[in-house]
Amino acid sequence: MGDRKRPLQTGEPAPSFVLPTANLEGMVSLADLRGRPFLIGFFRGLHCPFCRRQVEQLAGVQPALLTAGIETLAVINTPVERARLYFRHRPTPVVLLCDPDCSTHRAFGVPRGEFLPDGSSERPEWPYRAAMAQFEAARINPAGEFPEPLHPMEANVVLNARDGFEFDEADNATLTNHGTQLVGHFLVDAAGIVGWAQIEAPDGPNSLCIFPTAAQILAAADSLGR
Repeated sequence: MGDRKRPLQTGEPAPSFVLPTANLEGMVSLADLRGRPFLIGFFRGLHCPFCRRQVEQLAGVQPALLTAGIETLAVINTPVERARLYFRHRPTPVVLLCDPDCSTHRAFGVPRGEFLPDGSSERPEWPYRAAMAQFEAARINPAGEFPEPLHPMEANVVLNARDGFEFDEADNATLTNHGTQLVGHFLVDAAGIVGWAQIEAPDGPNSLCIFPTAAQILAAADSLGR
């Protein structure tokens, strides 16, 4: 799989992938999915409470997608052993794939944020060349869970504490190595062609952790079959 500098767009073919599953046996590949449409979401690892919540949201819309003949998959950049342990106690009908290196995220072009060095004269371009000051000024409250908007990193700390989520060595490594990974969703048709794509925070860090709603996903799925 090659890295893309920009996300896949409607009409482009999905790249090949083969990933281990956390809640099934064996591996899942693009070839396995040929002949049927699927929704695939690319997330940060289990360290991200917003991503854990989004997997639950996908589980909520999965029955409607299945009725429409659309498979639902989520890719998280957590090692498979860690993911299996977590989801053994929190089962989900969504097919969970593990990519700790984010190689599939990159193949689909889901951005990973990069910050310009202090004093750089280069023009910022979110998220590929972001200014640290822009990120430091960001405040989010995507689901209204906080009394007032918080900095994204503070929001993570608050929700992880509220959830009682305890980091292990794998979670700490994932956060260190891939903490600026963004999230993306793609609907792919039966021929392997992207029919809809959505990338987190397209306008800047104030829209971090805002994911597509069930209504948006189902509307996109409906248009896929037309």
